[in-house]
Amino acid sequence: MDLPFVKMHGLGNDFVIIDARRNRVMLDAAQARAIADRHTGVGCDQVIVIEPARNGADAFMRIRNADGSEVGACGNAARCVASILMREQGGRTARVETASGLLAAEAAANGLVAIDMGVPRLDWRDVPLATEQDTLHVKFALGPLRDPVALSMGNPHAVFFVPDADAVDLATLGPEIEHHPLFPERVNVGVCQVKAKDRVRLRVWERGAGITQACGTGACAAAVAGARRGLTARSVTVVLDGGELKIDWRADDHVMMTGPVATSFTGALAL
Repeated sequence: MDLPFVKMHGLGNDFVIIDARRNRVMLDAAQARAIADRHTGVGCDQVIVIEPARNGADAFMRIRNADGSEVGACGNAARCVASILMREQGGRTARVETASGLLAAEAAANGLVAIDMGVPRLDWRDVPLATEQDTLHVKFALGPLRDPVALSMGNPHAVFFVPDADAVDLATLGPEIEHHPLFPERVNVGVCQVKAKDRVRLRVWERGAGITQACGTGACAAAVAGARRGLTARSVTVVLDGGELKIDWRADDHVMMTGPVATSFTGALAL
């Protein structure tokens, strides 16, 4: 039978979202890859399955990257799912559970959605890294990229501060760093250019998806990394290829992300 879906995106970071709360759907890696394929499938960065609520959430969000791998966090997708739940419930708040934890979202001004991405994990074991390291200055270099900040926002990130983010050959360097032995669970690679204390330019190579128009957890990671290095304030605007996200690393250590969501189209999959 055909399986309904909705195609949504946050700043161009796009998702095929399947609602499996009433009828159970179990996608394997091969099916996710087929759906995500931009030539023969629907095309997306991640395939999202909304599953029945658990642990006090309104729904559980399962995430598969375009390569079929399952991951624990995706900030832009969480905003999209939260917007679906808020619209259904006629409210201004929603709680979305992922494999990495519970995320609380709320409607913000001008149609934006704000979501609490939780507390960043800064220990080398939490990223994880293969060897004990100071995550504020990781001993790693490849070509022009060196001395990254490593952290987890529910998924692993390495943030490199560079003079010009747009000049970095991320398509070549990204996959090499993603699969480097230092990162046993692979890693999302961010190249970040500080424009001002409250504004940065960011490009991200996402593990399992490649270069994306925007990466929510990557934007959070860049904001935390910049504040830890003393390069930025704890509240910054992150400029990505697809647009801007507002990131606020609050005094209670929680990272708030605010940005837009959009629906592209709906359809049905003939699995």
